[in-house]
Amino acid sequence: MDDQTKNLILAFALSLAVIMGWFALFPPAEPDPADTVAQSELLPPPAADTADAAAAATEAPAAPLTETVRIEIDTPRLTGSIALTGGRFDDLQLRDYRQSIQPDADLVHLLNPVGSDQHPFYAIYGWSPRGDLDYANVPGPATPWQQVGDNALTLETPVTLRWDNGAGLIFTRTISVDDHFVFTVDQTVENTGDAAVSLDPYGILAQHGLPEGLQNYYISHEGLVEMIDGGLIEDSYKDMRAYETGERERTPARSAAATENGWIGFTSKYFMAAMIGTPGQGVSTVAQYVPNSEIYQATMRQATVTVQPGESASVSSMLFTGAKEYAVLNGYEDLGIQRFTDAIDWGWFFFLTRPIFQVLNFLHGFLGNMGWSILALTLFLKALLLPLAWKSYVSMARMKELQPEMQKIKERAGEDRQKLQQEMMALYRDRKVNPAAGCLPIMLQIPIFFSLYKVIFVTIELRQAPWIWVFQDLSAPDPTSLFNLFGALPWDAPVAGSLLATVFLGLLPLLFGASMWFQMRLNPAPADPTQAMIFTYMPFVFMFVMGGFASGLLIYWIGNNIITFTQQYLIMTAHGSRPDVFGNIKASVKRSGGKAK
Repeated sequence: MDDQTKNLILAFALSLAVIMGWFALFPPAEPDPADTVAQSELLPPPAADTADAAAAATEAPAAPLTETVRIEIDTPRLTGSIALTGGRFDDLQLRDYRQSIQPDADLVHLLNPVGSDQHPFYAIYGWSPRGDLDYANVPGPATPWQQVGDNALTLETPVTLRWDNGAGLIFTRTISVDDHFVFTVDQTVENTGDAAVSLDPYGILAQHGLPEGLQNYYISHEGLVEMIDGGLIEDSYKDMRAYETGERERTPARSAAATENGWIGFTSKYFMAAMIGTPGQGVSTVAQYVPNSEIYQATMRQATVTVQPGESASVSSMLFTGAKEYAVLNGYEDLGIQRFTDAIDWGWFFFLTRPIFQVLNFLHGFLGNMGWSILALTLFLKALLLPLAWKSYVSMARMKELQPEMQKIKERAGEDRQKLQQEMMALYRDRKVNPAAGCLPIMLQIPIFFSLYKVIFVTIELRQAPWIWVFQDLSAPDPTSLFNLFGALPWDAPVAGSLLATVFLGLLPLLFGASMWFQMRLNPAPADPTQAMIFTYMPFVFMFVMGGFASGLLIYWIGNNIITFTQQYLIMTAHGSRPDVFGNIKASVKRSGGKAK
């Protein structure tokens, strides 16, 4: 291995160690959730034609939302209820997802009402008045809806809500749900009066304070997400708090140029709630922040509706509340919801992250186990890069053959660096050897590594994904520990992230360190004492740095090290330059022992 390749490996390894060490030892502090606040602090939707738009839209419910009459939601994937007060979607759990891998753990709560012991997060629908119509005569956050019938909301049975304003307008709302996570909300207004009325239909998602469990990592976006005019926009909660006027309007409300296929909502790493316009119809979106009461708001407004006397008009929209499963989001894209899979934060290397995930997901569908799928993906990626690896290892073998001649050149050149460089380049040219050929596979490993790290970190398909034995969540750190001899002793392993867990490593970090150490023994230690010391201790440094990372990432890296070792050994042996692994190990031990004296 030439000095240029060694320096590149050192630079890559040390940079990676610094980056990972920093985030392992100094993760961003999780913010304290804000106290729940009164519903009266909710901002109204963007004003229509009236100057006092904040009037009745901010009316507080007369009774706590936990005590209002509710309609049950019961589907194979969702459970919860809709509050008749305001017709709110404010109680929703996901049947397929639990807070932890314990079988009796609580379901993931996505929407929660004001006044509950969970963090308030809910969706409301309503109408903004125009002209002489006022907020007292249109549905809002506190409207006392009545259910038509008494059935629960299921896949087969939609529910219908009705409210008569007593002034000539009758509002109905029909809610249906599909077999995944999308509610369809059909709103109708019937005009029994003697004058035409104009109204703007809207939907609001309101998040009270920062959500519980907010991780605030740079690698995963959490906060506002919206698609408008074909472009995806992501604002963190910090970005929203910096809005100068309290809101940012993406397109002029009620504008004829409002985008088609738009949507807006809030996302966490794995879950999302989003207001969606009917595909093909125009919507405009507004992001708002209420500083006094710490409410984050995402509003979607649809086109103005004018209803003549004796007539009725209807609008339809959708509400997504669920897990960001790629297959499900992709299915909704096929129905016309533009760029819905981009709700998953694919990152800067999206051109690698997406295909890597798709291959991994395909392998999982075939193998049925995400751990084996990661190892199969590792093998696939190594096979894909085999032509480059072949050239690299052949170049290393040929460089090894040139070592005697290179040593003679160094002796002839002495301290003349220019002469040394010229003769070295002439030697490479004559023997048709490219000293940089060994660098390319290493360079390609950098984006692949970070892309796979992204996939394991942000995709819900890896969340709580089991492998074998005690490895039942590949998105979490190794649960084993030297502290209890990997479960042989009758006490628990240290809590992940603690000092004891950092010191007493698990099985996967130890295997990672061992595989990296053996891989680096394929080549003799560098002649430079500093480089030799770094190469000797680098596996142990990485072992501790990687100890707190996701088990799935360690599985990949262990598999990658083993395959790389095998490839390099076989290819170099085939070209007459078999690595002296045991000789290099002896020399390494001897060198370490000599320094210890």
